[in-house]
Amino acid sequence: MQHKPWYCLLFLLACAFRTAAQTDELPYSTIPLQTMQGFLATGSNWQLAGDVYYDVNKAGKPSLGKGTGILVNLPTAKANDPISTSLQHGDLALEIDVMLEKDAKALLLLQGRYGLQLVDSWGTKTPTVSDGGAIEERWNEQGTAGQQGYEGHAPAQNVNRAPGLWQHYSIVFRAPRFDAQGRKTANARFVSVKLNGVTIHENIELTGPTHSAVAQDEKATAPLVIKGQQGSLAVRDIRYKAYGTEPVTLSNLKLQTYEGNFRSFADLNAQTPRREMVIDLLAHRGTGSLDKFGGKITGTIHLPTSGTYLLKLNLSWIPAETNPERPNGAGMLTIDGKKLLDITGKNGGTAVLTTQLQAGDYPVELTYYKTYKLWYAKGDDISLSVEGPGVQYTTLNEVIRAEEPVGQIRLRADNETTMQRGFMNHNGKKHTHTIAVGEPGRASYSLDLQKGELLAIWRGDFLETTPMWHGRGETQLAVPRGSVIELPGKPSLAVLANEQAAWPDSNATYNNMGYDIDKAGRPVFKSMLGTASVRESITTADEGRKLTHTFTVTPGVATPGTDSPNEIWCRVAAGNDITQLPNGLYAVNGKQYFVELADKEKPVIRTTATNTKELLLPVSAKKGNVVSYSFIW
Repeated sequence: MQHKPWYCLLFLLACAFRTAAQTDELPYSTIPLQTMQGFLATGSNWQLAGDVYYDVNKAGKPSLGKGTGILVNLPTAKANDPISTSLQHGDLALEIDVMLEKDAKALLLLQGRYGLQLVDSWGTKTPTVSDGGAIEERWNEQGTAGQQGYEGHAPAQNVNRAPGLWQHYSIVFRAPRFDAQGRKTANARFVSVKLNGVTIHENIELTGPTHSAVAQDEKATAPLVIKGQQGSLAVRDIRYKAYGTEPVTLSNLKLQTYEGNFRSFADLNAQTPRREMVIDLLAHRGTGSLDKFGGKITGTIHLPTSGTYLLKLNLSWIPAETNPERPNGAGMLTIDGKKLLDITGKNGGTAVLTTQLQAGDYPVELTYYKTYKLWYAKGDDISLSVEGPGVQYTTLNEVIRAEEPVGQIRLRADNETTMQRGFMNHNGKKHTHTIAVGEPGRASYSLDLQKGELLAIWRGDFLETTPMWHGRGETQLAVPRGSVIELPGKPSLAVLANEQAAWPDSNATYNNMGYDIDKAGRPVFKSMLGTASVRESITTADEGRKLTHTFTVTPGVATPGTDSPNEIWCRVAAGNDITQLPNGLYAVNGKQYFVELADKEKPVIRTTATNTKELLLPVSAKKGNVVSYSFIW
């Protein structure tokens, strides 16, 4: 295809964003749930609501709140029809939130044909093809009884949350391929499926429609279908990226290489190339020096569709944190003679741009140089990634390197309580005095012992320790392998002047005193809060479905002549919202998890200065100076 002039290609440079804070992906499209217009006509069992409540302990008709934004299936004896989107999709990236009634069963059918199980499997130890997150079996009606199902795939682990809580699926689906005569040339494929942030499937090929498909033929495009089978379910926040089959490509690549002490593109352009060669991958080669070099890569870029594109260029030898007075190189990308990406080297080695481009074939040029070697930025890799309308995020002409094979070093907590000291991330920050504890019920937690903060709880497998123990331990981090709920991370206990006093970010009077091991092999953490001594324990209940957090406080003795000590409080939960439910539980952060209080205690629920909510309990002598509550998720 003959290329168009650059002014046709780039009709929106004024709206291009080059800031480091820009997201590295294009936004998703949504299926609005303010009306039913995004769906084909269906039965009366599907309704819109503003809120939904399912009791975690028992099945039953949900309570619905007025409004819209949530799609609810309320099956009856006369109506339990599936619902299909107006969207006809092929390749698809899908994000969707799902909430289930206790014991509910349903299916999410990609193209109405390839089923992902939406099942209440809360607490199941070993998931099967019938559990939540499984890829449904195909079915042979003529097979031997009990053996009709085949090609089903159980999830890698069970990270399903409790009924009545929102769960999040992230799915990348590749539709079947067909030739011009309509013959199938490639099977459908679940490229990846994540449930609550954990990858449960990768690269699963589907030779045909699964058992509950709404049709047995296969097509290039078809609707997304949700099909209830037992009980009620609700969905919200349906977001997607629909892809075509034609990619962005780079072709006719040629490399000119340079050697020298380059400080600018003018320095490079003033030299004669040392070598010229044809290449097929975006990689620098052909110079004797690996520290002081430059290059120009020219070629043709093919853009299959017109619209908004995201371009990202990275030069690995320029670290994210660098001295702006001493940059280690630079890079520049032009398309059709117009500069689009510019890495100065003063703010790291990455540049990102969102802009409007027209379909067509255009000349492309990538110019770069490296000034010197840094021991902490050893690579010489170049990567150019692109995403566009109907084009999945792709790194173009990427060099695939064979890294040293490393088996994962994992800690399990199958039969006994398992503890691991180390470093852990929390809200993007490394905590260096943490302990992670895994329980046989597949419920785990982490604490910052130095600060007295409960950092996170998670369900599923325990710890990935390869970053700690392989080689020199590059990041030195222990990483949870299950579905993590990060907690706000402030001190669990604090001394407050009154119940309206702001909760502190840290406790100057907190001192960690180590921990004992109880008869069950669990740690009991000891600390001092001023003159008060504290014993803290976290135990599982209901076969791992709950974590019970208990503090036993022995108050200190006030110094004679001083005022009586202020009251000790426990910060049980914090989030954007905290709501008491009809069953007495408290839903936190938009039904992310539940909190159960012991003995029907009456907490203080208050609004903070940042308009978030906190749930507090006093450490009361009337209660024996004991505070106890449970996380349910």
